[in-house]
Amino acid sequence: MSVCDTCLYYEYDEDYDCYICSMDLDEDEMYKFLTDSWKNCPYYRNNDEYEVVRHQM
Repeated sequence: MSVCDTCLYYEYDEDYDCYICSMDLDEDEMYKFLTDSWKNCPYYRNNDEYEVVRHQM
C-alpha cells in the first residue's frame, strides 16, 4: 500500500477506469508519481476524517 492510497487527492476516474492524483502536477512530479518514487509528497492530505479524534484520545 502506498501513501497515495490514503491521500485525499487520490481519486477514482471513471473515464480512465483507474485511480489518479487530482492535483495539478508538473512533468517532474508526474514522473515521481507514476514511478512510485515519491517519498514525501508535498500535496499529501490524509483522507482519514477521524485522525484528529483518535489523536485527542
